[in-house]
Amino acid sequence: MRSASGGGRGRVGASLWVSVLLAILGFLVIYPILMLLLGALTDTNPVVDGIQLSHLSVTNFLTVLANPNVAEALFNTLIACGGGTLIAVAVGLLFSWIVVRTNTPFKGFIAAASILPLFAPPLVAGVAWAILGSPKTGLINTMFKWVGLDWRVDFYSMWGLVFVFGIYYAPYVYMFTSSALRNMDPSLEEAAEISGASAFATLFTVTFPLIMPAIVSGMLLSFIVMLGIYGIPAVLGAPTNLAVLTTYIFKLTNWSPPLYNTAAAVAIILMVVTGLLVFLQHKVLSGRSYTTVAGKAFRPRSLDLGRWRWFTFGLGIIYLLIVVVLPLLALIVAAFRKFMFIRDVSSLFDARQYSLMHFQSVFDNPLTMRSIYNAVEVGIITAVVGGALAFAIGYTIHRTQVMGRRWIDVISTLPVAIPGLVVGVAYLWAWIGIPGGLYGTIWILALAFIARFMPDTVKSLSTSFLQIHRELEEAAWVCGKGVLGTIRTIVLPLARPGVMASMTLLFVLAIRELGSSLFLYTSNTMVMSVLLLDYYEGGNLGKTAAFSLVQTVLLGALIGGANYFSRGAAQGSVARTG
Repeated sequence: MRSASGGGRGRVGASLWVSVLLAILGFLVIYPILMLLLGALTDTNPVVDGIQLSHLSVTNFLTVLANPNVAEALFNTLIACGGGTLIAVAVGLLFSWIVVRTNTPFKGFIAAASILPLFAPPLVAGVAWAILGSPKTGLINTMFKWVGLDWRVDFYSMWGLVFVFGIYYAPYVYMFTSSALRNMDPSLEEAAEISGASAFATLFTVTFPLIMPAIVSGMLLSFIVMLGIYGIPAVLGAPTNLAVLTTYIFKLTNWSPPLYNTAAAVAIILMVVTGLLVFLQHKVLSGRSYTTVAGKAFRPRSLDLGRWRWFTFGLGIIYLLIVVVLPLLALIVAAFRKFMFIRDVSSLFDARQYSLMHFQSVFDNPLTMRSIYNAVEVGIITAVVGGALAFAIGYTIHRTQVMGRRWIDVISTLPVAIPGLVVGVAYLWAWIGIPGGLYGTIWILALAFIARFMPDTVKSLSTSFLQIHRELEEAAWVCGKGVLGTIRTIVLPLARPGVMASMTLLFVLAIRELGSSLFLYTSNTMVMSVLLLDYYEGGNLGKTAAFSLVQTVLLGALIGGANYFSRGAAQGSVARTG
């Protein structure tokens, strides 16, 4: 690997090292995708017939494209993700402007509130809003009745799905646009105002157009993440048979007999759509997006809002109430209340209606502790193995000049365009038909998670590598250290905070992942997110809420630890995975 040695043994060792990494990435990423494609091109059942190369055709794709249910699911997906993206852009852009460009009080508090939804597991968020917005027993409708308003909300609908998507994925737009606003030269706005433009006109004719690439990029990222989300549409769409592509794919594998080939074809379509959007986002970021941003030092200016600054502060409070306080209160009420039928508001505050029975029921179930144990076990394996692999990949890409490192970079980045649910279907096809293989073990879950989160882990570690000056490694080489010795004594100690943060994040992301787990778990390898969905589909809202709180508390502690180690690196990684 150390190109400076230039010797024959060095070149052979470097070639061998690159070959090993490419083989591992091929095993984790390429092989499952090829098997998914093969599954979509055949009519064989992988459980009964195994994997066969006969009868290859595009019949499944033609069938899928002609199926009105698929067209309806695709239409619902585009409406839900498109509507959610519009809300996310409006909310994210508003709060980035408030935080960066105004003199609103307590801006740090508003900035923290703006990214809090990133840390809520989508399934838990969906359950919370199902408790709040159920048309018959929803807490919001109970409150409307109490204050005498003849209003009703129904979150088991398309607009409910759009609303929840929008408020929970607004932080993606916020992160992009707030960064762009901080880096934009304020003299451009000052020039517009000197020319006679009002503050309002300057905002819409200068400020927002200048950060348009950041807006478009945040918009595309939020749309991409929504495309792959299963938990929220599974909770809010199931009662009214409102299917999107992710829920439709899972439904296909649960029919009798399971339609694995059709599911594979739909998964390929979803992956292609996501891949095109990722490519478009890459083009936006790599184009002329930042040519309007000045490189000289400056301070972002703050607009004096006068009395209106308390209004913008109030908007931050309202957002915090909607995305954090209300859902958390809903989970607490449902988890501790014996029965969710709430006649009136006085009944809501009747202490006799509350108990720990749902928590006792949850922990009396032997699957509960097993799911927690499995989740922790798969989290540890994912963190250790995935962290070590990401370190090797990141070091090879950023600290060496070996041939083939570009291919390593490309293949390790591929999963960024593959939704978690599609990763699950791909691994199902790769291993279900192979006797004595990985299917049915905790390892297939861990390997799927490692592949799924590979781009995030490598990207997180890359920052740590780029902060280490090459002179330190060169000094070690001059002193006679080999490559492994240099890594052990120089690189690893200096990159240790980033490595620990990445491994902790992998652990957290593995515990909350649902989409991939749905296709790979068995009764012996059930994890927390799958059991939570099982509770919800079983119709017991109290147990669902109680287990949601258990998962939330566990994840809160883990994310707190991740933030302690990474000081912000956690945001980006948790963000993309939703």
